[in-house]
Amino acid sequence: MILRHLSSQKPFTTKDGSQIRSLLDCSNAPVQNQSLAEATLPAGGRTERHFHRKSEEFYFFLDGGGVMEIDGIEREVGEGDAVLIPPGAWHQVRSDSGARFLCCCAPPYSHEDTYFE
Repeated sequence: MILRHLSSQKPFTTKDGSQIRSLLDCSNAPVQNQSLAEATLPAGGRTERHFHRKSEEFYFFLDGGGVMEIDGIEREVGEGDAVLIPPGAWHQVRSDSGARFLCCCAPPYSHEDTYFE
């Protein structure tokens, strides 16, 4: 059994500018097909608009919220909302008040699969 507690994971900044703590991925477990991380955005924060060629992503908002943009369509998001981001979809999240959300990626998140305009 592999067990990781959020508090034991060191945060790092992803290529899109979000701060994440990896719960389970290739770097800390024998994971092959997905990754799970907690992401945080400070008040006034935003990720850089980007896409992933390979990874399908789920975002699940735990606290706070903001505006989620996927391929030019914007929606308000907040606590309890789950968002699907298909592979190849341009996306960005921004938050006036700050946000904390889970990110699940399949295949696992990688800097090499993150592309910008």
